[in-house]
Amino acid sequence: MQQPVRNLNLENIDSITQWFNQELVSIGQSIVGKNGIPLMLALKRDRLGHGPYPEVSLFEAANRIMSDLVILHGIAALLKGEHFPFNEYIVEFGNEDRNGFDIQAFSANANLAGEAFNVAPSYFTGKKNAALRKLRAKAVDERYKIIMFNTEARSGKAIKPDAGGAFQIAVDIATGQVQITPPLNALPGV
Repeated sequence: MQQPVRNLNLENIDSITQWFNQELVSIGQSIVGKNGIPLMLALKRDRLGHGPYPEVSLFEAANRIMSDLVILHGIAALLKGEHFPFNEYIVEFGNEDRNGFDIQAFSANANLAGEAFNVAPSYFTGKKNAALRKLRAKAVDERYKIIMFNTEARSGKAIKPDAGGAFQIAVDIATGQVQITPPLNALPGV
């Protein structure tokens, strides 16, 4: 993504989210008036040329953008609600893989590792299980483990609290509201 900042905090989260949303305004104009095979080719093959991911197709940009929206709105809610003991979160946008995790945070007393995604309900269980496997294998020493995902991925179903010690954070990208399971106040020492 063209946004160079990966350390999100209360001072920059709103301006970065605003910039990101402004970048989205013109997306979709490249397919106006197309249908059938030309539409499919434009969606899957044509370089977008604008927005936060100008070098990829509209289809690929949409996948990355939707996950980025989960991260931006989810981290904003965590920072503003002071849900975890961190003032800053280091994130990876799009399909970056520089740090090993989509979300990380560090303090003198605790560390956090997390994965974030935006999927259709039909892919939710598989994506969630893959994220949990990764956290169990690679985030052994982190006190907090989170998976962050789009609210509608649950398809209206309640989230089961037991996720191998990971907090599950459902993010509504339209409202910025989050639901954390299990609730933080239900756990000792959190």
